[in-house]
Amino acid sequence: MENMDKLHVAGLHKEELAQLMAEQGWPRFRADQVFRWVHQKASSSFEEMHNLPQEVVEHLEEKYRTPSACRIILTRESQDGTIKYLFELFDHSTIEAVYIPEPGRGTLCISAQVGCAMNCSFCATGRSGFVRNLSRAEIVSQVNAVRGALPPGAPGVTNIVFMGMGEPFANFTEVMAAAAVMQDKAGMNLGQRRITISTCGLVPEILQFADLNTQINLAVSLHAPDNARRSQVMPINRRYPIEELLEACRVYTAKTNRRISFEYALMAGFNDAPHDAHMLAGLLKDMLCHVNLIPVNPVEGFQRPRSDEVKLFKEILERQGIPASIRKERGTDIEAACGQLRQVHKGERRRGE
Repeated sequence: MENMDKLHVAGLHKEELAQLMAEQGWPRFRADQVFRWVHQKASSSFEEMHNLPQEVVEHLEEKYRTPSACRIILTRESQDGTIKYLFELFDHSTIEAVYIPEPGRGTLCISAQVGCAMNCSFCATGRSGFVRNLSRAEIVSQVNAVRGALPPGAPGVTNIVFMGMGEPFANFTEVMAAAAVMQDKAGMNLGQRRITISTCGLVPEILQFADLNTQINLAVSLHAPDNARRSQVMPINRRYPIEELLEACRVYTAKTNRRISFEYALMAGFNDAPHDAHMLAGLLKDMLCHVNLIPVNPVEGFQRPRSDEVKLFKEILERQGIPASIRKERGTDIEAACGQLRQVHKGERRRGE
């Protein structure tokens, strides 16, 4: 196991890195060089940083962990081009990220926690339990590791979504710090509108996020049009019911004038009927929002509706004035749903022991 007393340079803001360099009597531009190696070139070792003096390289190797806070241990590529990555962390915990290529862009769905405490019943991650929060270095390193591993010709990582393992707002400080590192022009240079954070509905953190008045996109998982069914599949609803959640969302849009994306996982026979679409439209009436309909990834107890039922659900929302889209099915042949590949890998390891 790595020395826990060491910092990970991947999680340091450029100014923090500059301060650490200044303490050694080295000029500011050395910090800029290291930052570019880590976040522009996705360097995996300090030895690769060939424009640094040897004394700087030796200091980095002695005082800090390797540039990447995670390593890829398993990769699976779908027939549609989607790539699922399984990472191992310093404590041998595993997390996942999913890369989705599209014409002219590449979206990376990353994790914020090892496991998840929210226990949503249709989510494979929630069924595995919660282990710990990720550090900002571990969050950022998922992006850098994937950027360094993409196949030739694949679009670069242009968009980041915090929709992988874990509840991002339950790790609010580290997630926002990681997002700030991603935005630095000397590194990844990702604009705020190219980053999306998804939450299952933590009301205090939504209000805290609103106060930041950032241009980072907000997505809220809804998944049912009433409290009874939402509580059934999302236990967080018992703490923050739909009425309280939507009021926080209205505060957010009033403060930021930013549209919210409501995620709605369609589950056959549970929340996909026409009257459910009408109920959902009533809830969201006059809100600055968009509904992202997601035919659920098949997990135990839940199946996706037929395509014609999904299309009808969308049409009902649109007739009621609610903008909606259907998320394209990606990566089902490679266990691309959150937490699935991790569970498969655990099973394979146990069988191999």
